[in-house]
Amino acid sequence: MAWNEPGNGKDPWDKDEQPNDLDKIVQGWQRKLSGIFGGGRGAAPPGSSGGWVLIVLLLVAWGLTGLYRVDEAERGVVQRFGAYTDTTMPGLHWHIPYPIEVVDIVNVTAVDNFPFRTEMLTADRQYVFIQMVVQYRRTNPVDYSFEVVEPELTLQDVTESALREVVGTSSLIRLVTEQRDQIAPRTQEIVQATLDSYGAGITVTSISLEDLDYPAAVQEAVDDAQQAENDASRYVLEADTYEKDIIPRARGTAARVRLDAEAYRDRVTRDAEGEAARFEALLTEYQKAPRVTRDRLYLEAIEEVYSNSSKVIIDSEGDGNLLYLPLDQLARGGNRAAPGDETNRASDAQTPESRGDPERTAVEIRSDRERARRDPR
Repeated sequence: MAWNEPGNGKDPWDKDEQPNDLDKIVQGWQRKLSGIFGGGRGAAPPGSSGGWVLIVLLLVAWGLTGLYRVDEAERGVVQRFGAYTDTTMPGLHWHIPYPIEVVDIVNVTAVDNFPFRTEMLTADRQYVFIQMVVQYRRTNPVDYSFEVVEPELTLQDVTESALREVVGTSSLIRLVTEQRDQIAPRTQEIVQATLDSYGAGITVTSISLEDLDYPAAVQEAVDDAQQAENDASRYVLEADTYEKDIIPRARGTAARVRLDAEAYRDRVTRDAEGEAARFEALLTEYQKAPRVTRDRLYLEAIEEVYSNSSKVIIDSEGDGNLLYLPLDQLARGGNRAAPGDETNRASDAQTPESRGDPERTAVEIRSDRERARRDPR
């Protein structure tokens, strides 16, 4: 007789006849847990306290998953249901386990880098191949975690955009000569300003230009530009050297001229003051004795005039005494004192005889004069 035929005393659809396999498994675990925690066979019916113990154990294990450690160079950003809650410092911490809270560990001191190579057009439509290395740090863990979806990818895009701005506004010749050292600083400045506007929480520490290549067709023009730049640098150095040499000398000359002018001013001032004082003293004497003062001034003037003259005055109407005068020496002395002076020539040409032999004595000259007076012919 088959098992499902009527009359065998078994109903295949009767579930109350014996427990199924799942119930047996659950009851077995409940008995084991009851034995472990001191329940015993007659302590409690299966399923009364063992289920709660299992739940407690599961809660404890779930709670332990909330423990985490933050290193010295890291910061922990706690998110509760996706919203920012707190920033934890280095040490051992606990948060409500997943899925309620999540902690992102961000290293704020490590310096990361990525190589960057691209090709782009310059302002004069020439291709250049540029290779750079960008180094950066995550300085603000909160902004780094929330403000930008993919911070590293954003940094790469911003770097390429900034580099295109720098290269696209300069010609190839200027890029490979005078502006080569300015490519990396200008790019870093633009990148940092853009990241700050995004609030990405990233600080670019350095950008280094590894390579700057260009087509071989423009090699000659680049060489000429570099030679011109070298010549310009040499001219600048020469001009600086000349400036450092000429300016101190000019300043010294100006100082000397200024000192000479001040000395001349002081001398002229003292002379004028002395003349004024002498004139005032002379005026006082003149007011006391006008005639005597006039005679004295006249004699002093005559003495000063004759002392500077080479003329020899002889009184020929005297008592007939013969005078010996060294006219040759006086003439030579007068010529040395004032060569070419008309007064000297007039004094030397007083008589025809005196223009003859310079070795003639004064006695011979006097005798000639006497004979000329006796014999008018």
